[in-house]
Amino acid sequence: MNNSTKRLALLTSVTTSYLICCAFALLYWLAYDEINWLAFFLVLVSSFSITFFIFKFTIENFIYNKIKLIYKTIHTYKIKKKNHKSTIKLDFTRDIISDVNTEVTQWAEESSQEIEQLRASEKYRREFLGNVSHELKTPIFSIQGYLQTLIDGGIHDPNVNIKYLERAEKNVDRLVNIVRDLDAISKLESGELKPNPKKFNIIDLVHEIFDELELKAKEKKIKLFLADSSVATVFVYADKEKIRQVFVNLLRNSISYGNAGGSTKISFFEMDPNILVEVTDTGVGIEQKDLPRIFERFYRTDESRSRELGGTGLGLAIVKHIIEAHDQVVNVRSTVGIGTTFGFTLKKG
Repeated sequence: MNNSTKRLALLTSVTTSYLICCAFALLYWLAYDEINWLAFFLVLVSSFSITFFIFKFTIENFIYNKIKLIYKTIHTYKIKKKNHKSTIKLDFTRDIISDVNTEVTQWAEESSQEIEQLRASEKYRREFLGNVSHELKTPIFSIQGYLQTLIDGGIHDPNVNIKYLERAEKNVDRLVNIVRDLDAISKLESGELKPNPKKFNIIDLVHEIFDELELKAKEKKIKLFLADSSVATVFVYADKEKIRQVFVNLLRNSISYGNAGGSTKISFFEMDPNILVEVTDTGVGIEQKDLPRIFERFYRTDESRSRELGGTGLGLAIVKHIIEAHDQVVNVRSTVGIGTTFGFTLKKG
């Protein structure tokens, strides 16, 4: 029996034997008009001894062993959760009651945190399913409407058939993009789509993407350029194709939400052992209240405009997952009416 249990039995025995002796002394005094101190001492010793062993037996067999069982159950449960081991050795020579108190308190705190996490996950799941349903529903219903019009006779009207088929095709493309982006995010989150890093010149990659998006940028008279055109080589160690997707998503965003006649520049800064990349536009900007959620799936600062431009609402979420899969960070700063800067780091090559 450890010290805490002995103290409990001792305290209880002393209190009980004291009350017994007081009662004995009072009754003896009432009967004989005096106190027999020898008898008082014998009653004190005998009552203390008896009650001590009674309480000791009770605490050990009906309380202490139950506490040990609770302690072992909680502790084993926690260990199994951490490293999936089925056996554990516990040291019961220590202050078990104090240990149980600590274990129960910690377990309660951890359980409370887990419950809150489960609630947050469930809320996120409901929101995500609702968003997916809404995003898929819009192009599907549009396609259905265009096809129904053609079936009802529009297919024979040359002023209608081509226009409606083109609109249907546009919504099919949007649907394909949503499914493709969802698949990409799912694979990134599960670790199935892991980066395959190699050393490459990121300046060459940027020029390739500028050429790819040149026509789209010219439509809005937006200039794409490097902040320092004299720099010919900046080597990084990353997955080239995934970083290509990061640039494409960020530049498409800057073009879509940019002001006509504006510009988008890409800058590189040395931050040993990393390179900081910044994509800065002169677009409409993002309100401060929207910045904390800008990388969430399907989050849009302007719902109607985003759908009008054909965005899936997943581009920035993909950017975040790709950069984090490289063990790097991505951030954003913006001023409404002035523009937005997205920054991310990559390991120097």
